[in-house]
Amino acid sequence: MVNIKIILGSTRDARFGRKVADWVVSEVEKNKNINLELIDLKEYNIPFFNLASNPSYMPDPGYTGDTAKLQEKLKEADGFIIVTPEYNHGYPGVLKNMIDTFYNEWKIKPVSFVSYGGISGGIRAVEQLRLVMIELHMVNIRDAVHIPFIFNQFSEEGLIKEEVKENAHIELMIKDLEWWAKTLKLPREEKLK
Repeated sequence: MVNIKIILGSTRDARFGRKVADWVVSEVEKNKNINLELIDLKEYNIPFFNLASNPSYMPDPGYTGDTAKLQEKLKEADGFIIVTPEYNHGYPGVLKNMIDTFYNEWKIKPVSFVSYGGISGGIRAVEQLRLVMIELHMVNIRDAVHIPFIFNQFSEEGLIKEEVKENAHIELMIKDLEWWAKTLKLPREEKLK
């Protein structure tokens, strides 16, 4: 059993992200080898990154409040799925702030992406995130899900349309993420002792 955290990287009131994240949760829950938790950044008050040093040089940054709570959740994860919109060819500042606040919590863990947006479906946001994740010593899963024209992809009941599900290939992404999470778990624990 591996622990996967889905991180919802948008906090806007009018976001589509919650619908997307709920769909991703429902798909991941089909895999009985994954212990899953959704982390909605809207539920955490993470201050703007302002540490005296980079967290990579600080074994214990002394986090408190919501930052400490989130740190513990990230530590227990064996892998991540980041759900992100694309804003102006990039990903949200709130997501970047959260990522930069931590360091060791990310190391030697796989990450995959579900993005959404206009014509590109968030591909450009994911391209940027992949570069950041490499710097954090993470393993980027090649397969990702990109949902274009997000405004038209959910029914009035909030359910994702069947043709979107068929084209998403989310099962492959989940399978690969699970494999990498299992594969990296023991080596990560050994290396980070």
